[in-house]
Amino acid sequence: MPLSRSLSMTSLSGLLPAWEEDELPVEDLLLFEVAWEVTNKVGGIYTVIQTKAKITVDEWGENFYMMGPYFEHNFKTQVEGCEPPNPAIRKAMDALIHNGCQVHFGRWLIEGSPYVILFDIGSAAWNLDRWKGDLWETCNIGLPYHDREANDALILGSLIAWFFKELTDQLGDKPNVISHFHEWQAGPGLILSRFRKIPMATVFTTHATLLGRYLCAGNADFYNNLDKFNIDKEAGERQIYHRYCLERAAVHCAHVFTTVSQITAVEANHMLHRKPDVVTPNGLNVKKFSAMHEFQNLHSTSKARIQEFVRGHFYGHLDFNLEKTLFFFIAGRYEFSNKGADIFLESLSRLNYLLRVHRNDMTVVVFFIMPAKTNNFNVESLKGQAVRKQLWDTAHTVKEKFGKKLYDALLKGQIPDMNSILDRDDFTIMKRAIYATQRHSLPPVTTHNMLDDSADPILSNVRRIGLFNSRNDRVKIIFHPEFLSSTSPLLPMDYEDFVRGCNLGVFPSYYEPWGYTPGECTVMGIPSVTTNLSGFGCFMEEHVSDPAAYGIYIVDRRFRSAEESCNQLTQFMFSFCQQSRRQRIIQRNRTERLSDLLDWRYLGRFYIHARHLALSRAFPEKFKMDPIAPLKTDGFRYPRPLSVPPSPSASLHSTPHHSDVEDDDDDEPYDEDEEAERDRLNIKAPFVLGAVPEGKKKQPGESGN
Repeated sequence: MPLSRSLSMTSLSGLLPAWEEDELPVEDLLLFEVAWEVTNKVGGIYTVIQTKAKITVDEWGENFYMMGPYFEHNFKTQVEGCEPPNPAIRKAMDALIHNGCQVHFGRWLIEGSPYVILFDIGSAAWNLDRWKGDLWETCNIGLPYHDREANDALILGSLIAWFFKELTDQLGDKPNVISHFHEWQAGPGLILSRFRKIPMATVFTTHATLLGRYLCAGNADFYNNLDKFNIDKEAGERQIYHRYCLERAAVHCAHVFTTVSQITAVEANHMLHRKPDVVTPNGLNVKKFSAMHEFQNLHSTSKARIQEFVRGHFYGHLDFNLEKTLFFFIAGRYEFSNKGADIFLESLSRLNYLLRVHRNDMTVVVFFIMPAKTNNFNVESLKGQAVRKQLWDTAHTVKEKFGKKLYDALLKGQIPDMNSILDRDDFTIMKRAIYATQRHSLPPVTTHNMLDDSADPILSNVRRIGLFNSRNDRVKIIFHPEFLSSTSPLLPMDYEDFVRGCNLGVFPSYYEPWGYTPGECTVMGIPSVTTNLSGFGCFMEEHVSDPAAYGIYIVDRRFRSAEESCNQLTQFMFSFCQQSRRQRIIQRNRTERLSDLLDWRYLGRFYIHARHLALSRAFPEKFKMDPIAPLKTDGFRYPRPLSVPPSPSASLHSTPHHSDVEDDDDDEPYDEDEEAERDRLNIKAPFVLGAVPEGKKKQPGESGN
């Protein structure tokens, strides 16, 4: 089943128009970005904040500052303390410090080294009751004493609003201030700043609505009932009404409201009763390779390390060919339904049936990388790696002995007698090694001892579908309930190396406001499965006509039943298993080329537009912007990799592990002009938000979210 070719290396160079937004006078502005996750690694928003820092620093230089809570350990290990370059910021900090509140300044030691202003919540906790009263007088929102997170968010917000008041009093009319707040924890700072009429432009971004997360975690039929939920009642029943009120107030107080994807924009419109002004997709810092085959070589190296682990895990049952084995994986927070692990397991059962019925010689090993409560590695998994290492040492010892005797014989000009080159002791050692690999139990499904084995959702469903890693199964399951680490005694690989070594990432999420995991797969050149209920899936569906041709398989979970979605996922995986090695190599090349779509250098323009819009609303006499003009974020340029031939066919022999038996595909017709024309149809003009332009037809299967 040859892949339909749809992208050449050269065809996208200059295809899309460059960014034309009017540049902001950053020398006359100060930009502040406020988030609970600044220097504080909790959740996916940390990734957004951290990876976006470099392009923001490149644009704003010393006029960009990030703000968040102070944690002593994080400050000592991630921040280099220094003095603020701006005297007005120093004076604003001193005003808080002289009133008994601790404020810390420094450079965050990440790419870009942005300035950070961190507020010590503990040092200001004595003001909590007074600030609760201020919040009540401001917007009639009361916070219960037992909600530590909400109380801490109020303390942080009050300190930030106080800081902005002191700062703007120092600055006067120039420079103007833009403050960008992320998520409800930063919301109190925005609410109090606006109530006190502090002269600054404000942007608020929700990465996922608070109530949306809770409803989906409770297995609600969320998207079919968006317009039917009694929002106040649902929030009250979950005892998060005060948090919901903070989030909604922040949304309505901000000059500009943004969210990370079209699907979350639909959700926010219903949950928070305001349509986002701009959708700001999440990006990554994409590091391009000088030659296309470099990332293919990285895939080959990492795959070999995964194969070594599999050899140990399946010792005694290694009756499948590792050269004809594909590695699939799912990773993320252990949210069984939200992350789509339920539909994935059911699809794996059906895939196993299809591979057995069609007598397909391909084996699929599936990894579940989801942290759960465990007490340690299980003995059987550790024993498997020990047996593998012992077998390797035995083979190495015999090989050294064999090689020395062979070398001596050849030096004498003799062909050695193969019966005498190994003595009886060597055969005894080898037989003992073989007997050591015998196993009377099946390879374990999980690598750790689970604390609540009987109630664990993944293990319960594995028992239901009967995938126990038996010899007849073509689909094998390994549940690794811990994040990957290069220091692990079991699978010593970092997450990035592990992803590079896999063949397919599967993320059939039901609730995924953006979805960094398939994005990370894309920039590493690994095909992935996502859904049209994830922000990433909607983004790719909007900008690429035929995502599957580029290794992005999008399962329809919005407009199809669970049964139909499960069958579609099964078909995607089965079709992937039927590809030849050469086809998979070509597909990985195509997938990696899409990485420019996810680069912050291009997606950062959405934030530029949001800031410009906020300034035009906060200071209309200084900053002009046509409120009905379309967003000019209408494209990017694909760089031409000079060291790579334009055709996948031409680059065939530069790819690793080329298989001669697959050369029968070389006669496949290929015309570069025709390919370039197909690109112009497939890669739509990205970064245009809103309705489809006049005269442009919707592509088949495209949904208007």
